Amino acid sequence: MAGNADSLDQFATARRSDHRWAVALLVGLLVVLAVGPPLAGPYPTHVMGNVLVLGLFAAGFNLLFGFTGLLSFGHAGLYAVGGYVSALLLKAYPSLPAAIILGTLAAGVASVVIGYLSIRHTHVYFAMLTLALGMLIHSVVFKWRDVTGGDDGIVGVPRGVLGLPGLFGVELTPNGLYWLTLGVAAVALYLLWRLLRSPLGLVLRGLRDSETRVTFSGLSVRRYRLIAFTLSGLYAGLAGSLAVPLTSSASPSMAHWTTSAEPIFASLLGGMQYFSGPLVGAFLFVIFKEVIVRFTEYWSLALGAAVVLLVLGFRGGVVYAVTKAVRDAKRRIGR
Repeated sequence: MAGNADSLDQFATARRSDHRWAVALLVGLLVVLAVGPPLAGPYPTHVMGNVLVLGLFAAGFNLLFGFTGLLSFGHAGLYAVGGYVSALLLKAYPSLPAAIILGTLAAGVASVVIGYLSIRHTHVYFAMLTLALGMLIHSVVFKWRDVTGGDDGIVGVPRGVLGLPGLFGVELTPNGLYWLTLGVAAVALYLLWRLLRSPLGLVLRGLRDSETRVTFSGLSVRRYRLIAFTLSGLYAGLAGSLAVPLTSSASPSMAHWTTSAEPIFASLLGGMQYFSGPLVGAFLFVIFKEVIVRFTEYWSLALGAAVVLLVLGFRGGVVYAVTKAVRDAKRRIGR
């Protein structure tokens, strides 16, 4: 019994050490993102803005995938809802905070509807339902030309002002927009971190590990699945709302199923069992994409192959590989 207790204590200590290194890696990456890109120039700032948006998108997706155990292929639809609502509001009334908030809330409403229709099923049926509903949003965006611009999308979206136009507001420079995106992403990630450490986070992990035990505890599995899906959808909508002013456009590709694959790749690449995994994976994914697209027109094939090789080479994700290497090095030093 004493031996088992010692083993459990060692396991718990190792896990705490792993998470401390993962959090330290996340904080270090945020510091680099805050200082490096604006000093390097407009193009690195644009690229790192895309990293932040995908990292936020992937972190919200991983709440559903890595911590609740539900794989959604329809999150691009929620991402597009946030993006298009943000674009329409910025074109009509260029208040960036209002566009971000309303775009996020619109995605939250859509996620409640899609989640309610999907959570009765699990595994491949859940994934296929979310894929079908997400592509339904893509069809609406593609066909409703009078509102969404159809296949042309919405172009010339202004960055907006930080405040209320006509009353008070601050015009945002590209660097200002980047820092705002970084600040919003940092706050959102902190709130997600606190949520995962709360009793709700423990319930979601319980759903991932054993739905039967959660049911026997007297908790409603469907209710907590819907909560997880809605929260994940809010993060997708927030990412979409931030992506539009960064790119000055909203296009139907935002709602396509291939866009849903990006947070999946980022989560797997970084490590879906770690909170910092999706952001690290998003960083690597965007950098690989920016590099590969310069060398071949078949960049999607090359990028997919590179990501698959990395996922196979780093089982558990890059964050797991780094924390394991640090732990092993500490053990060797301790000897």
